[in-house]
Amino acid sequence: MNLTNLNGDDTDDVIARLIDKAVLAYPELFVFILPELLQLNVIYFRDIIHYCYLLLLETKLVVEDGADESDIVISRDAALQQDWTRICKEVSTLKCVCGSKCMKTILAIGELRNELNIYRASWAVMLAGSDFIKTSTGNETVNATVQAVYIICHAIKQFYCRTGKMVGFKASGGIRTTHEAVKYLSIVEEILGTNWLKPSLFRIGASTLLDNVVRTLNCSY
Repeated sequence: MNLTNLNGDDTDDVIARLIDKAVLAYPELFVFILPELLQLNVIYFRDIIHYCYLLLLETKLVVEDGADESDIVISRDAALQQDWTRICKEVSTLKCVCGSKCMKTILAIGELRNELNIYRASWAVMLAGSDFIKTSTGNETVNATVQAVYIICHAIKQFYCRTGKMVGFKASGGIRTTHEAVKYLSIVEEILGTNWLKPSLFRIGASTLLDNVVRTLNCSY
């Protein structure tokens, strides 16, 4: 029997309850797990250093292969524990690998639990050098929401006012209709201005949206 825990909102406390039984969890949690695992009979996992190395190597290879852009996701456990310093360091390291190529950082807002975490995560990844903030991977229970988009856009505006750097924004996940797409476009225009309404600074990602947009355009003619 294997007892596993691979939830998106895993934290130290959650994993601690599995330690005396068996452990199979995401690699980024192994730093916490390691001291406790000495009590177990069988252990097999990739340590955090190995995991980070593989992530960096993967990003480096993608850039070397000619990719103009890369998407990364912030560490979920670090965000849930409000470890913004760790997030900033991890994102900054990956940005160094990407160099001048565009790096979009996904917050996975549906797993951040509250508005303050969304705001702080936005600032952390911008301070780390992210070129774009993306709401979701599309796999979370909660994806782009109006409130989250307002928070992220306000953070981007504040960052721009203080640094002069224009960080892009991408609303992604759960956007299915032209009405929803226009709603997010309107928020970006309202908060960030028309200068953001171009592909280099604003995008919408949704696998089911294109067909609806085409259908709407066809009905207009």
